[in-house]
Amino acid sequence: MSQTSPAATAASSRRWLTLAIVALAQLMVVLDATVVNIALPAAQADLGFSNGDRQWVVTAYSLAFGSLLLLGGRVSDLIGRKPTFIIGLIGFAAASALGGAADSFGTLVAARALQGLFGALLAPTALAVLTTTFTIPKERSRAFGVFGAIAGAGGAVGLLLGGYLTQDFSWRWNLYINVFFAIIAVIGAIIFVPTIKRTTERPKLDIPGTIMVSAALFSLVYGFSNAETNGWGDFFTWGLLVASGILFIAFVLWQRRAQHPLLPLAIILNRNRGAAYLSVFIAGSGMFAVFLFLTYFLQTSLNFSPITTGLSFLPMIACLVLAAQLGTNIFVPRFGPKVMVPTGMLMASAALLWMTRLDLSSTYAANILPPLMLMGLAMGTIMPAAMQTATLGVDRQFAGVASAMVNTSQQVGGSISTALLNTLVATAVTNYIASNLPASPAVAAQAAVNGYALAYACASGLFFAGAVMAALLFKRKATVQATAHAAHAQAEKHAENDRIAEAAVV
Repeated sequence: MSQTSPAATAASSRRWLTLAIVALAQLMVVLDATVVNIALPAAQADLGFSNGDRQWVVTAYSLAFGSLLLLGGRVSDLIGRKPTFIIGLIGFAAASALGGAADSFGTLVAARALQGLFGALLAPTALAVLTTTFTIPKERSRAFGVFGAIAGAGGAVGLLLGGYLTQDFSWRWNLYINVFFAIIAVIGAIIFVPTIKRTTERPKLDIPGTIMVSAALFSLVYGFSNAETNGWGDFFTWGLLVASGILFIAFVLWQRRAQHPLLPLAIILNRNRGAAYLSVFIAGSGMFAVFLFLTYFLQTSLNFSPITTGLSFLPMIACLVLAAQLGTNIFVPRFGPKVMVPTGMLMASAALLWMTRLDLSSTYAANILPPLMLMGLAMGTIMPAAMQTATLGVDRQFAGVASAMVNTSQQVGGSISTALLNTLVATAVTNYIASNLPASPAVAAQAAVNGYALAYACASGLFFAGAVMAALLFKRKATVQATAHAAHAQAEKHAENDRIAEAAVV
């Protein structure tokens, strides 16, 4: 009967403490996308900026974050996971403190852009640390279950925390709270996150590729943000989107011939990883319909307070965490992503279709809670399976950029759905009011509900299409398991090379 050595037990404990630190950093980045939304009206009243300007508090973050994610992932590959992780934490905390202390609109927007910049360093590095720390297939599944649950639930936690801090303290605490998270994470990172020694020559940064893809992502996110504000008839919107397409094509062509490519095309052309990135993209797009429009429905149509709105999402979070743990520990090892991801997509499609039935007479317990819980189970089924598949089998030197693709997929998906769904909802509301004149508060309230229903229906269709895509693209479970064991063997070989190199130095 074999016994686990004390050294192995200590190493395992260290890995789970690393997971706790990484999970805290991921929570900080994910919830920041929604926690500030709740605080925005109070910040606007305090600093006195206009309705036209307020979008920049959100857009400044998403532009910097979305356009620099691939660069952030590659930086972590070049200078190391641990130093990049700590730099990202310290920078994010400093930017948050600046935003919390902002005495003008310009300072707040600059702080949000800095948050996005350091978030683009932090988010892919956190996932890369997880990818290189957990190589044993069973442990990897558990770790990604926790990480996927946080990635999916972070937005809802942000709504709850934002409502509480804004209502009982000040909108500024929605930013200051990150400083406390970061201090804990930095201390933990210094102690528990391992330093991986490089045994190969440090590659060079692909400067042309970095410029092209950052400009392409910036143009894409800005283009859809501009469409949300100025409409699809705006020339600048289409100019940005066309420029983005041209830059993406140029980037792909350059990556085929670059000596040190920013994003080796083999990473995204791998069938399983490609399917995983598309799944995360769809999940990020569809979840927006739940968080944004259900939040508006609860607060403006049913007159829930910010705190009550946040509390309303708690059952969804509980179901998400439960599904993530059951999925990664029991179902994903047994069935693989080819079954789990399409199943989650179909559940999400059904939940959103259910939400199209919400109206002004709906009650929380009877009409909102059931589809919300189903949505939580769906996201807990999709995210861990997709996220661990997205980084499975990637060479260690490219773990950062492969992880960045996960965050990029989620961020770009959310940005696109923001513009598309908001435009559809606004059009639906306008048409309803125009066909039900004279306008009245009751007509306006019903128009909003009809608009939200359209958003849910569109998101439901997106998830259904995602289920078909995932069922067709993901490989069979046996193939995934073989890749997992090969990746673990490769990681063990790297670890042995590191020990040999370290012994030689000594």
